[in-house]
Amino acid sequence: MRHKTVLVFTALALALIAAGCGGSGEPGSPANQRLLVVTTVSPITNIVYNVGGQAIEVVGIIPEGVDSHTFEPSPSDVSRIAQADLIVLNGLNLELPALRLAEKNKREDAEMLLLGEQTITPDQYVYDFSFPREAGDPNPHLWLNPIYALRYAELARDALIERDPANAETYRANYAAFEARIQELDERIRRTVESIPPGNRKLLTYHDSWAYFAPRYGMEVIGAIQPADFSEPSAQEVAKLIEQIRSTGVPAIFGSEVFPSTVLEQIARETGARYVDDLRDDDLPGEAGDPLHSYFGLMVENLRIMAESLGGDPSLIADFDASNVPGPDTNVRYGR
Repeated sequence: MRHKTVLVFTALALALIAAGCGGSGEPGSPANQRLLVVTTVSPITNIVYNVGGQAIEVVGIIPEGVDSHTFEPSPSDVSRIAQADLIVLNGLNLELPALRLAEKNKREDAEMLLLGEQTITPDQYVYDFSFPREAGDPNPHLWLNPIYALRYAELARDALIERDPANAETYRANYAAFEARIQELDERIRRTVESIPPGNRKLLTYHDSWAYFAPRYGMEVIGAIQPADFSEPSAQEVAKLIEQIRSTGVPAIFGSEVFPSTVLEQIARETGARYVDDLRDDDLPGEAGDPLHSYFGLMVENLRIMAESLGGDPSLIADFDASNVPGPDTNVRYGR
């Protein structure tokens, strides 16, 4: 999939001028010695924060609750990118407008880190209903597999150490704590999924977000509602999904916490499956500073919802420590 980027060049020029004239209190200015790291979607922003902690300033430019696939950067994002020491993107063509903006406006000495391309190889790319092979872009939602999220953290750690060796021990210690928590999360997810009856370990979702999660934990993605062009599915596609649900007897189907789907409501009515509309893929639970506002909270909430809806035991993951490793993320900016 390719996303158009509409940029008003006069506004961008003004934003760049503003970036160059920022006062001493602006992120990235001489009075603020912390590295300025600009990121995109909130799970990545949070993973970077878990590694960098208070040693860095983290700004995510894609607001929570906004579709990362169709997000268009604004002129105000230029100043953030122009000041950044490190720009971290998921890659795999998830945020093409932001990528193009960064390529044009980043400082010469700033590093741009694409995580997905350094986490899996092309032979591991997954193509599906929302990301068909003929469109050319693989499914980019790697972070919903915690082991890939750990690789994201490793890449962030190495990039931060390279640019800020004075805080290397902080980055290493935060990463080590994050790694230990991921290993426990991985085991908790496995046990939670195993508590779901085998015939119910199937996901029909609004968007194909679980392609790298499902195989690791013995679940099967049986369909998604949102096509690659973000249009409504055809009547034929809906009929096929209805038949899948009836034939498998899956007790629940899952919508997006951000984007309600009348199509999924229709499928639920016609099949008798329960429609659960609060799964998340790039929107953290709660608000910045809340205990569950973290990558860990995202995964815990999703597994709790899956287990409750599919006949499993949500208590197996409910008491997992979902807090951020460095403490509450009150100083992190998630979007405008």
